[in-house]
Amino acid sequence: MTPDLDPILQAPARLKLMTMLTAVSEAEFATLRENLAVSDSVLSKHVTALAADEYVRSRKGMHAGRRTTWISLTPAGRAALRSHVAALRELIAGVE
Repeated sequence: MTPDLDPILQAPARLKLMTMLTAVSEAEFATLRENLAVSDSVLSKHVTALAADEYVRSRKGMHAGRRTTWISLTPAGRAALRSHVAALRELIAGVE
C-alpha cells in the first residue's frame, strides 16, 4: 500500500516553510522569505495556499515601527505535516 502524501505539502518550499514553523510559535514574513530565498509574491502564494487548508494562520501588526506579518502553524497544519513526514519515511524505508 502506498502512503498518502499531502498534495499541499509536496511543493518543496511549502514543506520547508512548514518545517521551519515547527520550531517557533510564529515567524515574521520577512524572516521566512529570507530563509526560503523566495520573493514576497512567491511566499505570499505559498502562505495563501496553506492558509486555505488551515495549515497556517497569519496576523498583521507593527514591529520596530513598521507593518509586518507573522505566520504560525495551526494544530491542523502540525498534524498534516506529521502525517506527510510519516508517509515520506514509509516511502523511503525500502531505499537502500
